[in-house]
Amino acid sequence: MSGSAADSAQSVQDGGAVVGAHGTDTDAQGADARRGAVDALPTGRLAGIFVRLKLSLLRNGLRQSTARTAVFVISLVFALLVAAGQLLGLILLRGNDGAASVSVLLTGVLALGWAVMPLFFASGDETLDPTRLVMLPLRPRPLVTALLTASLVGIGPLFSLCLVLGAALAVAHGTGAALVAVVAVPLTLLVCVALARAVAAANIRLLTSRKGRDLALLSGLLVAVGLQVVNFGAQRLGQSGGLSALEPATEIVRWLPPAAAIGAIDSASEGSYGVALAQLALTAGALYAVLRYWEHSLTRLMTAPDGSTLAASSGPDRAGSSSGLHRLLPGGRTGTVMQRFLRYVWRDPKTKATWVTGLAIGLIVPLFNALQGTGSIYFATFAAGMLGVQMYNQFGQDTSAFWMVAQTLSTTRDAYDELRARALALLLITLPYSTLVTVVTAAVLADWQALPSALGLSYAVLGAMLGTGAVSSARFAYSIPQDNAYKNVAPGQGAIAWISLFGGMVVGGLLCAPVIALTIWAHLTDAHGQLWLVLPLGAAYGVLMAWVGLRLAAPWTAQRLPEIITAVSKS
Repeated sequence: MSGSAADSAQSVQDGGAVVGAHGTDTDAQGADARRGAVDALPTGRLAGIFVRLKLSLLRNGLRQSTARTAVFVISLVFALLVAAGQLLGLILLRGNDGAASVSVLLTGVLALGWAVMPLFFASGDETLDPTRLVMLPLRPRPLVTALLTASLVGIGPLFSLCLVLGAALAVAHGTGAALVAVVAVPLTLLVCVALARAVAAANIRLLTSRKGRDLALLSGLLVAVGLQVVNFGAQRLGQSGGLSALEPATEIVRWLPPAAAIGAIDSASEGSYGVALAQLALTAGALYAVLRYWEHSLTRLMTAPDGSTLAASSGPDRAGSSSGLHRLLPGGRTGTVMQRFLRYVWRDPKTKATWVTGLAIGLIVPLFNALQGTGSIYFATFAAGMLGVQMYNQFGQDTSAFWMVAQTLSTTRDAYDELRARALALLLITLPYSTLVTVVTAAVLADWQALPSALGLSYAVLGAMLGTGAVSSARFAYSIPQDNAYKNVAPGQGAIAWISLFGGMVVGGLLCAPVIALTIWAHLTDAHGQLWLVLPLGAAYGVLMAWVGLRLAAPWTAQRLPEIITAVSKS
């Protein structure tokens, strides 16, 4: 820290640091002196120091590289353009019957975004980490005020202010509503910012741990699912014939802070001043509750030890945490490999993110298409395909630790047992999940007659993906970097990854052609009564494809161990 940042930090320390000039003060005297110095520091001055500190951190961060400055400027320009567009759109919505619904719901979504984003992007703003301040002799209450003031500086608060201001202008009619808006707009912004800070303070130790990094990796999934929900909602809204379809949701959200503050403006516009006062009071009460919770979290952070200062538990529960799962798995090498596979799925951040993404997208695609009335039950095979991809590049998922596994693969039989156990572990999740997605899709579409054929086709796809994935893992292994959360292929291995994944998927699709042809034939010839035959035939065909793929991949794996170790260890 340098420049004015150092000056600001020194100002904070000067306000609380009391070192005995004579070097002979007792601890009690030192504590009393420190408390007196801190109490003597005005809250307004402390807030000013924190604002200058944040501006200094921002300025010094931008000085580090031209690229960082360019990204910041582009982000600022983009945010301002979007904010200006939303502000103009909301103003143009003024006088429309649905203006109140749009304004209230947009404010509710904005507050939800402020509450959720710290869980996924805490590392993006170092000022969100209150543990950096625990050594400063500052009391939680003035610290909350100072942090809240500093939090109002940034692109996010500016963007939110434009949106809230536009929402207020869209529903404010008359002098009374304008007066309410003067209070409601800053109150809404304060609730949003305080909510983000309170969530960050309450979860900061989780967010800076490995589990917190898991959440960051899953942020892309949240965005993808959110976009699908927004797309589905927009289509349903268009089919319903206008903004009137939002009114039931609006009646609920208008009583939830901070959207209640925008609801208060609308109530005042309609002459319901008592209701408006109640909604403002509700939002103010929410702000008070959030600030108290934030203060409580800061107090706990400053006084309670974290996990790094406590002795690790070594009791029987910790030592045998996986014994229950192990008892459910087969014995020998198969059970050991399955347990290792499932542990990677649960503990490794990248593996977990890939699995959760596959599980979510595998359900979203068929279900949303079914809900929109444009889907088919055979879209459910998408779930089997998304999860079957997890069989590809099995050894690359072990990263450089694969050399330890390779020490146990001395024969073709060892390689076959290793690959078979991994496929069985994958089936523990994919088989029931694919079945569930297919049944749910059939229920939404009320197409129970085609359920057996859809299940049979899903099982055939899953078996083909397992077989081709095993072969691809043996022939086209590549490394998955662990030092970059958003890079899944090591430099120079992009072509191998494309061949492994997409080439294998194309071959897997071609291998399923007999089952697909049988299903199409049954529909074209109106032999719907024979569709149930696809279930046993598809399941048997999937087992055959998986077995053939494992048999082909086993000798290649045993023969190519040095090449595989080199490929998956590349950084």
